[in-house]
Amino acid sequence: MPGQCGKSHDQALLNFDVLTVTAIDERNEFNGHLGSYPFAACAPSSSIESFPANVSGVMALSSSRYAWPAFLYQPLSNILSLCLPSKPSGPGVMFFRSGPYYLLPQSNVNVRSYLSYTPLVKQQDSFGYFIRVNSIVIGKKSINVPANTITKLSTMDPYTTLRTDIYNGVVKRFSKVTKRLRPAKPVAPFSLCYSTSTTGLKVPDIDFILPDGKKWTVSTPNSVKQVTHEVACLAFVDGGATSEPAIVIGTFQFEDNFLEFNLENSTFGFSSSLLRKHTSCSSFNFTLINSP
Repeated sequence: MPGQCGKSHDQALLNFDVLTVTAIDERNEFNGHLGSYPFAACAPSSSIESFPANVSGVMALSSSRYAWPAFLYQPLSNILSLCLPSKPSGPGVMFFRSGPYYLLPQSNVNVRSYLSYTPLVKQQDSFGYFIRVNSIVIGKKSINVPANTITKLSTMDPYTTLRTDIYNGVVKRFSKVTKRLRPAKPVAPFSLCYSTSTTGLKVPDIDFILPDGKKWTVSTPNSVKQVTHEVACLAFVDGGATSEPAIVIGTFQFEDNFLEFNLENSTFGFSSSLLRKHTSCSSFNFTLINSP
């Protein structure tokens, strides 16, 4: 059983936890089984004040030998696939295997066929996941990205953060290609917003150009966030003039994108938006086939 936190709000105790892991046959869920995670911290409530109301902790999914994937059955631990939902009411899915993966309604289409791959880049003293971005293209025009720019893939940052020099170029270009849209007063943390309605907006794609000519397309559902009933904003944030790494891709840009972190081959696989394939991250068959 999981250990209990101390009564003091200032204590952070090293502990262990017991988690439920669900086995699948690529298309359906089976009943779960228990697995132990020997390294867990029982932290003071002050350390999670910035979390959403229904979140009580975090799980490490990095390449560290202390992160949870390292304690899975060994053949499963080197490939992590993540598919985050775009709606709070919809479930996402995470796999610890090489696939195949199937999402409804195309139950015979392996989602891996949608993936493009780019090398993962190791960073000294970091167990995070990094790739290189050579340029950013909006409306067929390239925004220059300094050579050897490292890009972090983060599930801790809610939106993509760009160093100021890159951010200014993206905002300037995006403003030009959306000049037909009616501007609105910015809503923090965003600086470029538009008047809209519940029908949303349609804007040009933002393409991250990767090594070997690969392209990760950020389409409207991942580039523009509806922040109020009448206002939508470009969901990119200015990280400051000295931000390192220069680009951090956050979770809003991950939503309804199938992502594969392959530590066996040191590659990162990405689908771009599954909505263009008429499916989503909430479309796995989550019905327990052994349920009554």
